[in-house]
Amino acid sequence: MSEQPGLLQQLKAYLRITWDDEDEALAGMIERAKAYLNDLTGVELDFEKEAPPKSLLLDYCRYVYNNAREYYEQNFEKELLRLQLTTAVSKMKNEGDGHDSEG
Repeated sequence: MSEQPGLLQQLKAYLRITWDDEDEALAGMIERAKAYLNDLTGVELDFEKEAPPKSLLLDYCRYVYNNAREYYEQNFEKELLRLQLTTAVSKMKNEGDGHDSEG
């Protein structure tokens, strides 16, 4: 299994899954959720700390697990937009610190 046990265990607790039969499928969901959120923001997010990225990841997995993926963006529109905006602002600040633009 490629996923860190910590995030997998947190997802299982969040979904109230006490069995191990679905660990591989859940780890795959986590990886797809990471890819989705990273693509949405254009950066590699830190999903280990308690912050919007981790919460959005767990909820994405919850929607996928319950076969309701098509409602995720609609129901988390404000949270996703806020994540995109804060990530963009942080990225702009980091690129502005000591990095001269060419051209």
